[in-house]
Amino acid sequence: MKEGKEAEKELNDKGPGEALFIFADVTKEDDIKNMINKTVERYGKIDCVINNAGQHPEYRTIDDYTAEEFRKLFEVNVLGYFLVSKYALPHLRKTEGNIINNSSMTAHTAAGWSSMYCATKGAVSAMTRALAIDEAKYNVRVNSFSGGNIDTPLSNQFINSTANPEETGQIFSNISLLGRRCTAAECGMTCLYLASDATFSTGIDIHVSGGAELNYACKNVKTKGFWPNSFLKKQ
Repeated sequence: MKEGKEAEKELNDKGPGEALFIFADVTKEDDIKNMINKTVERYGKIDCVINNAGQHPEYRTIDDYTAEEFRKLFEVNVLGYFLVSKYALPHLRKTEGNIINNSSMTAHTAAGWSSMYCATKGAVSAMTRALAIDEAKYNVRVNSFSGGNIDTPLSNQFINSTANPEETGQIFSNISLLGRRCTAAECGMTCLYLASDATFSTGIDIHVSGGAELNYACKNVKTKGFWPNSFLKKQ
């Protein structure tokens, strides 16, 4: 709550435009309804929704996940997108607006020790395409973007929790052909394009990956290989 209010103030101080913080747990239907209703009360309409809330669990194999952990991850990464879209769409149909979903490169290429996360992002990409079909009759566009390794507080927290943060950070940067991680601002610019200029695009996904999916992937990485060893937690 505190962080949300601080972000609201920072955005309003910098301008242009106006920011309004409304607390919502994306796994709770009543919170989503309240968020949508308060937004319409304040602005009179909704033109665009960006589904961006998400979690990435620790890197583990399927043996080390529980059904409850997967259920909770699915509720945030998929159910949250469903609920926001469901309750925003009656308003988006009036404005012929659009939905933008934050997917992931793991929905397309997958990643080791991330089967549950990949499953949720695959669901987001599939839902995006299917929803684009249903909403086309209302001239509502539904698209997504898929980031590679993005420089966020959450990813930095993970990097700093590993046995060798410098090495882990370099691995994340090296995944991209451009040799660095994507910034949140670059994802924002992609969303701005999808929202305002991509007026004849629906059901598409834009890779914001620095070409991470190109060239040859690392093969035959064993349990004791470079990747997982670098991700060991600090002792």
